[in-house]
Amino acid sequence: MKVCDKTKELNLIAKDNIKIAINYYKGGFDEIVIVAPGWCMTKDSNAFLQISEMFATNYDVVTFDFRGHGKSSGWYTFSAKEILDLECVVDFVKEKNYKKIHLAGFSLGAAVAVIYAVQNECISKLIAVSVPADFDKIENKMWKKEAWGETFKKFELDRFCSIRPYPIPLKKIKPINIIKDLKTPTLFIAGAKDPTVCSWHTESLCDKATCPKLYKLYENGCHAEDLYLHYKEDFTKLCLEWLAGSEN
Repeated sequence: MKVCDKTKELNLIAKDNIKIAINYYKGGFDEIVIVAPGWCMTKDSNAFLQISEMFATNYDVVTFDFRGHGKSSGWYTFSAKEILDLECVVDFVKEKNYKKIHLAGFSLGAAVAVIYAVQNECISKLIAVSVPADFDKIENKMWKKEAWGETFKKFELDRFCSIRPYPIPLKKIKPINIIKDLKTPTLFIAGAKDPTVCSWHTESLCDKATCPKLYKLYENGCHAEDLYLHYKEDFTKLCLEWLAGSEN
């Protein structure tokens, strides 16, 4: 098994001049996974450092901060403009001449990943974890213990203080309206007890998708990166087998 080099921290520039900070795990593999965290999570959060290292056992990896998060500049627009962030990361990866480029998105990061994969045919495999079908229908029941309990356990002051949401709502693409056009083989993952993006979101997207697909529901699972943290062995096996498997 290859071991990745020490993470390289780099800054990219999106088309609208927003700085996008990335961690580049370069292990000498000919395929790469781009990891897109969700709202209020960063490339340097403990959960995504672990997730990055997990993928880095078999792939080169780029994990990045969306605008308005961590070491990136700008304001977070909840999937309205974040497609530009992912676009500049993919463009960076394309310059490295990888044999295959894969995407792994979590929560709103998964929504952006789905949108990008629909609009671009360069993605070989997609993993969409707790992906919302429609931003306006996200439940976000923060008062439930499943929500605040997990948030408290993952609390990191520097990460929390780095978040900068854009104060004015912007028009967003609804994944449910475009999912039929997705051609990239996609692994959809959800938690049945997710208090933030209820599992029906991910399930409905999988149902409407016509691409090669697989749906995994963790019956006692919560939201996004929590599914990895709570089911590390199974989640890792599921994701790596999906990426390595032949397309259906």
